[in-house]
Amino acid sequence: MTPARTAAGGGYAPTPADRFSFGLWTVGWQGRDPFGDATRPSLDPVDTVHRLADLGAYGVTFHDDDLIPFGASDLQRERRVKRFRTALDDTGLIVPMATTNLFTHPVFKDGAFTANDRDIRRYALRKTIRNIDLAAELGARVYVAWGGREGAESGAAKDAGAALDRLKEAFDLLAEYVTEQGLPLRFAVEPKPNEPRGDLFLPTVGHALAFIERLERPGLFGVNPEVGHEQMAGLNVPHGVAQALWAGKLFHIDLNGQSGVKYDQDLRFGAGDLRSAFWLVDLLETAGYEGPRHFDFKPPRTEDADGVWASAAGCMRNYLILKDRAAAFRADPRVRDALRAARLDELAVPTAADGLDELLADPSAYD
Repeated sequence: MTPARTAAGGGYAPTPADRFSFGLWTVGWQGRDPFGDATRPSLDPVDTVHRLADLGAYGVTFHDDDLIPFGASDLQRERRVKRFRTALDDTGLIVPMATTNLFTHPVFKDGAFTANDRDIRRYALRKTIRNIDLAAELGARVYVAWGGREGAESGAAKDAGAALDRLKEAFDLLAEYVTEQGLPLRFAVEPKPNEPRGDLFLPTVGHALAFIERLERPGLFGVNPEVGHEQMAGLNVPHGVAQALWAGKLFHIDLNGQSGVKYDQDLRFGAGDLRSAFWLVDLLETAGYEGPRHFDFKPPRTEDADGVWASAAGCMRNYLILKDRAAAFRADPRVRDALRAARLDELAVPTAADGLDELLADPSAYD
């Protein structure tokens, strides 16, 4: 245990230097699910900023509708943004990332960028562009795109090839907009295999990485893997994140907990698959990732208001514990000896640095 980490009561005390961030929709989740109504009152975004700052977070993120109710007038929008900006200034919190809600309102029932209705697609783009302007105004550097309704439940309802064309068109237009406006924003595509649609487009990190290379400005696009989303597909989360890092495309990451292949649980980070969480923290802390450690979780609907903040603190505490455990693991002489015995160091040595001709001329390589 690092002495500087020890807080009153023996816990781990996060600081802004840890780069922990939360979405307004995370701690603000009221406990409403497909089978039950809300169990908690809504939170004021300004109060949320102050509470997160008190807990040691460094950033807060938002969907447009988290901050400004759908259909709000220009005056209402201005007032809410002003209060939010004042709270940021008072606490020192920053907005590292923002995104757009293209999934809650009934207008998006068949998708947003891939809706069969052209008018809906055009509206989705204008809604996104408006929030991009606000995100840039508040200092965000990453804009996450999660296609929550971009999918289908039946094979004939959606032409997958045409839908990918429309996704490409949308992202190319958004990239053109931020380039022409000179906005310092990059986009992070967030994959998910299913839910709320039966099958979603760009379901995994691999799908998203392949798609990005077909865009007009691929350098502006990366990925935003989420722990639970990759595990919903039965995949190895650290491996997917490692491939994003390898490709230079890990622009953002959502941390939470998940217990196997089932619905999206959004447990606090460290709950569910603890082993995977350990290796993920080990990867993030050793591979040079410098972005936010963003928690996209939901406090259990059984919790009261105090429990919301206790679970948020638990996300950060679990990360810091795993960070210490990972560092101790890497520093353990027995571990180092075991890794050398496994010849792990040789994996970083090129297999045929001398080229194909020398490989074919080397009898020891085959004999």
